Amino acid sequence: MGEQQVRERFAELYGAEPEGVWAAPGRVNLIGEHTDYNDGFVMPFALPHRATAAVSRRTDGILRLHSADVEGGIVELSLDALAPQSDQNWTAYPAGVAWALREAGHPVTGADVHLASTVPTGAGLSSSAALEVVIALALGDLYGLGLQRWQLARLCQRAENVYVGAPTGIMDQTASACCESGHALFLDTRDLSQQQIPFDLAAEGLRLLVVDTQVKHAHSGGEYGKRRAGCEKGAALLGVDALRDIAYPDLDAALARLGDEEEVVRLVRHVVTEDQRVERVVELLRAGETRSIGPVLTEGHLSLRDDFRISCPELDLVVDTALATGALGARMTGGGFGGSAIVLAEATDVDTLTKAVEEAFAAAGFTAPRVFEAVPAAGARRVN
Repeated sequence: MGEQQVRERFAELYGAEPEGVWAAPGRVNLIGEHTDYNDGFVMPFALPHRATAAVSRRTDGILRLHSADVEGGIVELSLDALAPQSDQNWTAYPAGVAWALREAGHPVTGADVHLASTVPTGAGLSSSAALEVVIALALGDLYGLGLQRWQLARLCQRAENVYVGAPTGIMDQTASACCESGHALFLDTRDLSQQQIPFDLAAEGLRLLVVDTQVKHAHSGGEYGKRRAGCEKGAALLGVDALRDIAYPDLDAALARLGDEEEVVRLVRHVVTEDQRVERVVELLRAGETRSIGPVLTEGHLSLRDDFRISCPELDLVVDTALATGALGARMTGGGFGGSAIVLAEATDVDTLTKAVEEAFAAAGFTAPRVFEAVPAAGARRVN
């Protein structure tokens, strides 16, 4: 849904024009999975798919929310009554942002909101972060809060961690808020320093496909939290603040110190090797060796499948089929247990690869996947 439609629908719902329209994108993570809550490195880029919000201020402490993507009418909430983990619906994401802004001392006195999103939900492409960031940017602008983009991302993460109750890291919100068109974002999640790395695949005759397996995941579910707790246990056993502090050359010695903690060994090995993979991809892209990142992406998938154990048969089938059909590299992306995989390929191989994956899914009796090209897009911004 375009911004004009969102603006018009807002006027129908609330009887007045909105004060503005904002948009925030979903994201694909190129490399760096489950490293963000370990103070490590990540490398996402924004998608053209985005959440769009028409918003106006209110002065009476009321937050009114409506979504074009959810059945039902306007949901009316009192800002003073907002309480963490009291809402199990989609409204928890925008309400959580309003709550986090007020908790941080910002004078938000209410809003009317109409939302529409083209980010696929449950596909591991950060539909929730897009919702949070678009609301944070809109309220920040309307109330003149003067927040930097990284500050918006932090507030949105707090909304998701505390208000929604999902223990996610900082990557998704930062990607939605800070990415630039034609670039991947090299983010150090410890100090939030950012570098925009040119990532123009089309210019090199390459494509990055996203294959949405249609297998839905829910982050608030226990498996994500279990992996996070296991990583924290590993850091504690090794006497470091976070797994980021284990240098790659010291990995074998660190794993030996963990003894028979088999699960923790696997989690630690993934995080430390994945941080090193992010650094390798950055070096290759800077050197103009984009095709060479393919094998590094595939290594990442094997680590997520075998050490972190968050893949699923559908994701493995995408990766195996793509590699067998000539892809340069492939891996699952996102939190795991479903969602999407990415495939790096020559532009001339896209049709063949797409057909091979679709046929493999049909032969396995899986739901048909959704395949689309990922083009690095701009981060959140006011659009109207």
